[in-house]
Amino acid sequence: MIHRYQFDGLNIVLDCYSGSIHMTDPVAYDMIGWFEDLPEEEVINKAMSVHGISIEDANECMADIKSLKESGKLYAPDKYENIALDFRKKNIKIKALCLHVAHTCNLNCSYCFASQGKYHGDRAVMSFEVGKRAIDFLIENSGYHKNLDVDFFGGEPLMNWDVVKKIVAYGREQEKLHGKNIRFTLTTNGVLLDDEVTEFCNKEMHNVVLSLDGRKEVNDRFRVDYAGNGSYDRIVPNFQKFVSKRGSKSYYMRGTFTHFNTDFLNDIKQMLDLGFTELSMEPVVTDPSSPSALTREDLPVLFGQYEELARLMVRRHKEGRPFTFYHYMLDLTCGPCIYKRVAGCGSGTEYLAVTPWGDLYPCHQFVGDEKYKMGDIYKGVENLELQDKFASCNAYSRPECKDCWAKLYCSGGCAANSYHASGDINGVYEYGCEVFKKRIECAIAVKLLTSDIDAPGEENQ
Repeated sequence: MIHRYQFDGLNIVLDCYSGSIHMTDPVAYDMIGWFEDLPEEEVINKAMSVHGISIEDANECMADIKSLKESGKLYAPDKYENIALDFRKKNIKIKALCLHVAHTCNLNCSYCFASQGKYHGDRAVMSFEVGKRAIDFLIENSGYHKNLDVDFFGGEPLMNWDVVKKIVAYGREQEKLHGKNIRFTLTTNGVLLDDEVTEFCNKEMHNVVLSLDGRKEVNDRFRVDYAGNGSYDRIVPNFQKFVSKRGSKSYYMRGTFTHFNTDFLNDIKQMLDLGFTELSMEPVVTDPSSPSALTREDLPVLFGQYEELARLMVRRHKEGRPFTFYHYMLDLTCGPCIYKRVAGCGSGTEYLAVTPWGDLYPCHQFVGDEKYKMGDIYKGVENLELQDKFASCNAYSRPECKDCWAKLYCSGGCAANSYHASGDINGVYEYGCEVFKKRIECAIAVKLLTSDIDAPGEENQ
């Protein structure tokens, strides 16, 4: 299967199963598109007629196409479906936990999927005893995994800061005893981000996710406190101070765009103006009846924004002022292994969420839905039928994905988004699919336009 598209003068051909990407001239672009549907002679004649080329040039291009096919770089067969069938089931070991240290929040964002941090339940915070047991549970069930990940999440985790510090200290003790390496991550809205938190995070946190929706008027539409006051003026100075001291360690400014700011590129530009260069903007996923929900009519606007974002990244790269956009991060030479491409994020198998009282869920977006409770950190995963369902959820478990060129980039998509959109983790969130495919096209274009490759016909695998 191939996918062809054009972006700012580039004719791009993606060979879906080999991962090869080809920049071609217009003749090769068209001939590749006709190759599998028409007889060889008809392809050659059509190329001569449409492009006014000689038979010698058409034959030469045809020879190149056939050579690429023989070498497995065009029209490569799908060799991965059998891998997908039972890969996750073979040897499930846990490598990552999302610790819900605070089911409470000091902001009152109406679009919050977590019901303002309460996850449709009571407000609660995690005790150190629960956090300690969660670390033990992770190590006990990690098997061959050496690198383990623990994300402090909420609500707002800084509202339980002392427990966060104690859990990190305990994790550092245990990783040495068991030959593991725990990478801690924190997600925060920044209200309580002070010098003490900054110093600790810059020492102990592998990554920190900072929540900001961009422009002041955009951010303060939803990210307000319980008195209705916007958070922008409070959190931006905290974030700027934090990032200035972060050095080379990872962080992300993470924003959410809604129906009210489909011009989200202006929010990205605002973040850049504030000095932030590691950026992410996520489309809101909410009830379609919500005023903030993205609509079908918004899609052309969003596509245009993603294209303009790609152009901005290319321009700033050439100016020596590059920045990172999370959804455009692609490695065209290595990238994730095929098992990861097929099986996805590992929710419900390698990755679990832990509530303040120790219950286990497939990921943070399922917390509070009792149908998706998998067990707890004391007895382990008990709902083996549910675990098996998640283990079977991949790029090949959804009939709608069968002929999709992007399935080995999205691995079938987010199980939680599929569930909330269709009622089934093996369903499809169609709106998200459209957005994702556009982002991948733009991400590939950015990589090609900022690389040293500039000759049509070159390919990257």
